[in-house]
This record gives sequence, C-alpha cells and structure tokens, in this order.
Amino acid sequence: MPKATLVTSGGMDSVTMAYYYKSKGYEVHLVGFDYGQRHSKELQSLLKVAVQLGAAVDIIDLSVIKHLIGTSSLTSDDIVVPDGHYAKETMRITVVPNRNAMMLSIATAIGVAEGAEVVATGIHAGDHFIYPDCRPAFFEPLNEAFVKGNEGHAVSNFRLEAPFITKTKADIAKLGDDLGVPYELTWSCYKGGEVHCGRCGTCVERIEAFLVAEVTDPTEYENGIEFALEEIEKKANV
Repeated sequence: MPKATLVTSGGMDSVTMAYYYKSKGYEVHLVGFDYGQRHSKELQSLLKVAVQLGAAVDIIDLSVIKHLIGTSSLTSDDIVVPDGHYAKETMRITVVPNRNAMMLSIATAIGVAEGAEVVATGIHAGDHFIYPDCRPAFFEPLNEAFVKGNEGHAVSNFRLEAPFITKTKADIAKLGDDLGVPYELTWSCYKGGEVHCGRCGTCVERIEAFLVAEVTDPTEYENGIEFALEEIEKKANV
C-alpha cells in the first residue's frame, strides 16, 4: 500500500485531503503542528479525526518559536484577530512567516524516513490572495527542491502534492461531503473559543463554502451567520 504523509491541521481543508488520500488507497499519516497558534483547539480536532479515519497521527511541537514569529494575530496575544472576509486587506495580519515551508520541510523529513511516495498539504485557491506560501509560485519550486534534496534517499517517485491548489473551498466542501468527511469534528475559527465565532476570516470562508457547495453546515457559530452573509454579499458586489 502506498504511503502519504499529510500536513493536517484539523481544519476542513486538510481533513478533506486526508479522506481524499485514504479513498485513493494510501496509508495516511497525519502530521499536525503546534506553533503556538491561538487556535490550538484545531489540534484536538485532528486527534478526533485520526480516530475516525483509523490513521496514524503525530503533533510536532514548534511552540518554542512562538515568541520569534509573533508578528501574526495567530501567534501574538497582543494582536487582535480581524473580523471579515479573507478578501480584505486586513487579513494580512493573520500571515505566519514561512509557516507552510516549515511544516512541509518537517513533513518531508518524516515522509522520506517512512518511505512515503507523497507529502501533501491542503492549501487551496482561496488562500492565494492573502498567503504567498499557498501559491503555485511557491509550491512548485519547493517540490523541485525537496525532490532534489532527498534524491537517493526518498522512494523513486517521491513528490510533494497540493491536490486542492486550484480548487475553491466550496469545491473542497462538496468533495468532503461525497467522501463522508465528519465536518462536525473539524475546527476552523482563528479565535479559538468554545465554538466557532462566525466572524473571523476562516469562519466567514467556511460558511461561504458550505453555502456555495449546497452542503449542510454542521458548525455551531457563537454569533450566528448573519455577519458572514453580509461580508459575502459585500465581496460579491465589489
């Protein structure tokens, strides 16, 4: 059975990716990261999903560097997580420096060591606007570098994959619905409260994805979805 080492946060994108590779016949290893993020609750979701999927899971502790990458609202308690749609310029404050490169580098080391054919991440087209490390221009050279950097040590067909890099979050929601992904176990909210806030960028994007995909959203939102609907309408009218 082929192996896939997956950078998995516990959010709907990466969890859908895990179910996708499982459906393709891969033995999947879920690798999560604690980098001191405000919404570390996502890692609890990751552990629950791993049980449901019957997958191996490891959480890598990078929290020691939190004070060194504290320029993001996700890693600094002093910076407020903004409300609104991801398309807003204010969402730049949620960028964690070099986050995907760090995660993919470690996941690649693990994948090479365990003989995985694939190391994958759940980045998608909706991330491109705000996050430069979610764009093809970043990912494609990284794949080339990591393949070359592990030549002779990785399996012969080793590669990085980002199966959703040209897909929308609505596409992901529809695929996940088809695959039976337990979205009620996933966590998106950047504020990390008891339930999803319904106002931050990830909550608005999550609400929009389910609506566009016409898939039932099992998520409880602390503030309902009215704010998100207003933000979605504003984006549509721009």
